[in-house]
Amino acid sequence: MPLRDGGDGGAGNRYGAESVAYPDQRQKTFERSSMSLGSQIAAHLPFLRRYARALTGSQASGDAYVREMLEAALADGALMESLAGGRVPLYRAFGKVWASGSAGAAAGDPASEHEAGAQARLGAITPPARQALLLTTLEDFTIPEAAAILERTPEEVEALVAEAIAEIEREQTTSVLIIEDEPLIAMQLEDLVTGLGHTVSGTAATRTQARSAVAEAMPGLVLADIQLADGSSGLDAVDDILSVGTMPVIFITAYPERLLTGDRPEPTYLVTKPFQEATVRAAISQALFFGSTRPL
Repeated sequence: MPLRDGGDGGAGNRYGAESVAYPDQRQKTFERSSMSLGSQIAAHLPFLRRYARALTGSQASGDAYVREMLEAALADGALMESLAGGRVPLYRAFGKVWASGSAGAAAGDPASEHEAGAQARLGAITPPARQALLLTTLEDFTIPEAAAILERTPEEVEALVAEAIAEIEREQTTSVLIIEDEPLIAMQLEDLVTGLGHTVSGTAATRTQARSAVAEAMPGLVLADIQLADGSSGLDAVDDILSVGTMPVIFITAYPERLLTGDRPEPTYLVTKPFQEATVRAAISQALFFGSTRPL
């Protein structure tokens, strides 16, 4: 069937028009894709900045590395495209910039109790182990995800995390008050605490006993149930303790919903009964690592 415009010229005009329109469409698609990717990255930036702060030791230094990573992505289309994969490639790109050390180490005061506590302990940990620990605790990546970020095997990451935890535990032995009204659980917690190298400053089954224990010896860490033997509250017992001293608190309870009501500040460290000893151990390590009971 002949073309309506007739001749090769008509065909040329027809396809020529399409060839002019296509780059505009491609440009719009590219712009939409870039905007979408920018939104994805922006959603992860607060968490990346938190990680950078903990890793480098200050907000100023951490932000400098994040800024350099973003500038590198803007200048390198392939790097920018790779960030479309979510948090893992974003943190991997940041790690490479941090490892290069090119952004320098800007000084800055700790922004919070958590940051001050973390800075005091991170300095003793080798950089790879520091990254592995923060990625799997503070940032809640799985071992395989952390392995992808660090470009190591999962087995290597597990070894690095174990190395970091062991170093922290060597540096931060403390005394622990156990507030628990079930004798068998109290004994289990005592064995766990002493097995980690800590000492037990006292045990209490009621709010009154907890006050007496603190009067005799101020603990460095508190493990507390919330429903105690005489009907008193472990929450009130902890409030009493925090009114006279500052230390991290880990709640270990069969009633976590009573702590997650939004009516009062919610605990940073909460372990649900029945518990795994590994879970309690990890909570103790993190609580002592950050050295504060305030939310992250």
